[in-house]
Amino acid sequence: MNAIQDFFHMVLGPDGQPKDLTLLQMSLRGFLIFIIGLTLVRIGDRRSLSEKTGFDTLFLVLVAAVLARAINGSAPFLTSTGAGIALMLIHRLFAYAAYRSHAFGKLIKGEAVTLVRDGQVDWKAMQRHLVSKHDLEEDLRLDARVEDLEKIRVARLERSGDISFIKKEES
Repeated sequence: MNAIQDFFHMVLGPDGQPKDLTLLQMSLRGFLIFIIGLTLVRIGDRRSLSEKTGFDTLFLVLVAAVLARAINGSAPFLTSTGAGIALMLIHRLFAYAAYRSHAFGKLIKGEAVTLVRDGQVDWKAMQRHLVSKHDLEEDLRLDARVEDLEKIRVARLERSGDISFIKKEES
């Protein structure tokens, strides 16, 4: 067992001593963490790659922070990798629980909020969620490709932070 530890110490450099790592050791750590990180994100959830919700974004930020410490040697390599795996498992567990329970999904991912109904803006909802009139108008032009709110049946602030629009039926 000691021979294995000595081998990893020689190849990956010492843990907790970032200044003692060589360029080759840090590069090898970076390569390994890239492979491990990609594997964790792919196993974790495809949706997390597109950062659909704050839940997914937080997962990516935390995994990146933990794994970065393994690259620069400020935390033990295997401990950091283990923490990354634990975060991926927690993310998967929470995602599964959110799939099974709508209430839990709303708790960790939030829920959509109606901002416009039949062309009428809900100003209280806009204020509560810090969506300015200019934000709404910009998304209206970019996503719905219209400038007149009267043409919108429903606009919702989705859990991802995007605003979705459903146009009124044209007669």
